[in-house]
Amino acid sequence: MTKSRSSALKTYGFPIVLLISIIIGSTLGALMGKDALVFKPFGDAFINLMFMIVVPLVFCTILNAVASMSSLKRLGRVLGTTIAIFLITGVIAALIMLVAAVYFPPAEGIVIESIAPQEFEPLNTAEQIVKAFTVEDFRDLLSRRHILPLIIFSILLGISLNALGEKARPVIDMVSILSDAMLYLVKIVMYYAPIGLGAYFATLVGDFGPQLLGSYARAMIVYHIVTFGYFFIAFTLYAYISTSGQGVGTFWKNIITPAITALATGSSNATLPVNLEAAKNIGVPEDIRNMVLPLGATIHMEGSCLSGILKISFLFGFYGLNFSGLSTFTTAVAIATLSGVVLSGIPGGGLVGEMLIVSLYGFPPEAFPIIATIGFLVDPAATMVNATGDTASAMLVARLLEGRNWFKKAQSEL
Repeated sequence: MTKSRSSALKTYGFPIVLLISIIIGSTLGALMGKDALVFKPFGDAFINLMFMIVVPLVFCTILNAVASMSSLKRLGRVLGTTIAIFLITGVIAALIMLVAAVYFPPAEGIVIESIAPQEFEPLNTAEQIVKAFTVEDFRDLLSRRHILPLIIFSILLGISLNALGEKARPVIDMVSILSDAMLYLVKIVMYYAPIGLGAYFATLVGDFGPQLLGSYARAMIVYHIVTFGYFFIAFTLYAYISTSGQGVGTFWKNIITPAITALATGSSNATLPVNLEAAKNIGVPEDIRNMVLPLGATIHMEGSCLSGILKISFLFGFYGLNFSGLSTFTTAVAIATLSGVVLSGIPGGGLVGEMLIVSLYGFPPEAFPIIATIGFLVDPAATMVNATGDTASAMLVARLLEGRNWFKKAQSEL
């Protein structure tokens, strides 16, 4: 019994500490109100530390994964399977929220004060795509605001090193060591996480508490019930499918810390370091996790697919339009999936997705700040789903590429 209790404490001890720190921080924020902003520097320090790690971590892990692959054919299979999984899971998330929005209209009975029109800029798709995939100067790659170009550069450099064969082995070995060192650095920074996350939540609740309980309450209730339902049910199902039913417990044991980090920070990139560690502990092959997770943190947002449907149905209700019909539903799912799986890789992708909704449906410019506010309010829970979905997707990719026994084999080697 003592041994069992000690094992459980070792497994869940740190996530429990994180939860307790968040509860304490939220309580302080509720009690202190705006005075809780005194804790802001402590929370910002943690977020900055995580962001500081992201660029070198993404560069080293992806470069190592691509350069170390046995063949470029496997690289193509990993990338192709990853994109397919991202699109499928995004559509599933959008369809689930669509059903909820039909039966529980998020804008029903909501009275929102008139919002002054704001300047609305049309969506420039070609320009946004160029900015999403490229930068004009190498030094711009060293910013977390250009993660997708950094990923592309890392993949191309990895292909180049792979093509050089043994000649590039010293460089590949060095990158592998740097990748391990970055993951160890994550462990060091996470010692500060209880203080950082507690302070961050105290600031969040203290600063925005009244707004979070305002006139958007019904939409928030619908979104969070569906999102947390998706979080527990869909990811359990994905873990079951990917491991033939053997790894559900292992998945949840390891995903708690990344999920809490994502919920607190509201950033998939800030969660990436701990997510990579979780995928490693689950047993996802190194080349798969080092490719899927950084890419997923940039262009795979199931939580954004969920919120995309919420925003569309909310605007339909707000302007008294009928949110029904096959063509309306098909368009809504397509736009939500586009926003969550494609546009999320564009700088400011969330706002671009919201502008896309307003422009494609022909809503007036005043509609933009309405759904932008929804985007802000749902962000923590959406990010939790986004980050967790990346790990679940990596497991599904491993199942498709490594066979049904990949999990059992991986666990035996840990």
